[in-house]
This record gives sequence, C-alpha cells and structure tokens, in this order.
Amino acid sequence: MLRNKEIRVFIIVTVLVLGIGILFGYAHSPVTALFIAIVGVSLAVCYLLWMAWRYQKMIQLSGYLRKIMAGDTSLDVRDNTEGDLSILKNEIYKMTRMLSEQQEGLQKDKEKLTDAISDISHQIKTPLTSMTVMADLLSDPNLEAEKRREFTLHISKQLERMEWLVSSLLKLSKIDAGTTLFNREKIDVNELVKEVIAPMEIPVELKGIELEIEETPETAFIGDKNWTKEACINILKNAMEHTPNGGKITISYEENAIFTEIRIKDNGQGIEKTELPHIFKRFYKGSHAADGSVGIGLAMAHSIVTNQLGDIEVISEPGKGTTFIIKFYKQVV
Repeated sequence: MLRNKEIRVFIIVTVLVLGIGILFGYAHSPVTALFIAIVGVSLAVCYLLWMAWRYQKMIQLSGYLRKIMAGDTSLDVRDNTEGDLSILKNEIYKMTRMLSEQQEGLQKDKEKLTDAISDISHQIKTPLTSMTVMADLLSDPNLEAEKRREFTLHISKQLERMEWLVSSLLKLSKIDAGTTLFNREKIDVNELVKEVIAPMEIPVELKGIELEIEETPETAFIGDKNWTKEACINILKNAMEHTPNGGKITISYEENAIFTEIRIKDNGQGIEKTELPHIFKRFYKGSHAADGSVGIGLAMAHSIVTNQLGDIEVISEPGKGTTFIIKFYKQVV
C-alpha cells in the first residue's frame, strides 16, 4: 500500500500539518499540544486503516477482472450497498454479463456456421449421385442421341442447383438464427412437384419405385419456391431411401380455405413410434437410416417449412410406410 504515491503524499502532508498544529498548540499550552497530537494521530490512523480496507477491495476487484480475462464469467460481485465501490462492482458485473452473452452468441454463431456447412454438404450429395449415374450412362457410345441430350440437360440442371446450394451457405446459417427473409410469391404446386421429382427420377427408376402424382389443378400457396423445393426434395429423398425396390411413392396435394397441403407417402419400412418425436432433430439417425446418412435432411426441411409459418406432420407405422404432410397456412386479414 505504501507504494501508492497518493498514500505517501497523504502521510507527508498529514505529518507536516500535524507538526504545525502541535507547535501552535504548544504555544498555547502543553495540554493543547498533546490533545492536537492525539486527535491528529487517531484521525490519520483511522484514515490509513480505511485506505487499507479499500485497497484490499481493489485488489479483490483486480483479481476478479483477471479471472474474467481468463474466460471465467460465472463470478458475481454485485453489491447493493451505497458507495462508489458498490457502484463499481455493479458496473463490472454488468460488463461481465454482457461479455458472457457475447461469448455465448459467438459460440452459437460458430455452431450455426458448422451446421450450415454440414447442410450444404448433405444437399450436394443428391445431385452428385444423380450426375454420377448419368455420367456413367453418357460414357456408353451406343447411347441414343435423344437420351444423351436428356441426360446432358439433367446434369446442367443439377449443376445449377449445386451452384445455388453453395451460394446459400450464409442464408442457411441465417435460417437457424431466424433472420432469413423468405420470398413471398404465389407458387403453383403442380410446377413445384415437377421440379421436386426431376432430380430424383434416375435414382427412383434405378430402384424400380413407382412414383405416382395425384394432381389437383390450380393448387397454390404463398412462400419461397426455391427453399420449399429443397424441403420437399429432402422428404422425397428420405422416402426413396426407406422404400424397397419395386415399392411405391405417392405425392398428392390439395388446397382449402385454411391451408395448402402436400403429402408425400411411401410404403416402405415405416418409423418406430419411439423415433417419431426425434426425426426432425439435427443429426438424428433412426434405426433404419440409410448408409451414409448424417441426419440433416429432415431437420433442414422442418426448419425451412416452419420458418415460413408452415407445419410438417408425420404419420407412420412400422412395416406399412410413412406419410409426410406439409401444410402452408393462408394469411387471415
């Protein structure tokens, strides 16, 4: 404490003032000089003791700040008493909580970025698989010219989709943060379904799956076409993976006064009752998950639909198949 310049100055000034006071008191009488000396020394000692206590509190606060800089933001030094030290403690606590919240926010941002990268990686797998199959078919020199043009067109479309997916990395992270502004446009469900099944035609054909479309004319809803298409592709891909060779997938849709509904139904393995509450959780893989599945597709589909104020319902029974029901509600003015 004596290393503090202010305290040294205080002691020197106190000694000088006290000495002058004692001299003036002695000029009056020795008793007066003694009284001044006792009072002066007592006041100085009390002040020094108070300064020592205050100095210890400052050392404690300094140690607290060092712990904060080391990353420990769980300490609490709030003090509801009056005084400048109490005000300082409360301000430090506020700063600590702010830093803690910022640290948590940064950690969440990192997790969301990691999730977004995983989503993009997962989404690229589907067009890559489709293009790999078509590239193998294109290598056949005896392939018909019409089929060659068809496969080339499919590859071109898949490349466009991959480009869109990669450019959407930032947008995906914003979806989880709830800050993405989805487009609000009228979507023809018939056209949407055609675009959804286009990248899946080759894999479905290779498995011999019957893909039935139950069309309802003039069915539409308001939403973001690109993102809704991604959600439906994920659900259709999930249905295809869990439908056996020679199975059947049915896509139907209808519109009423309250909502527009899209149903994707398969006659595959079905989902266990205990697994139904978890299928939309990120990275969750059920007992019948396909090899290479990372459990992102359904989680992403759920996020896309719910962020457009829609809803996804699942009806499933083991051995009898699964039905995904997507609903987009109409706005009520």
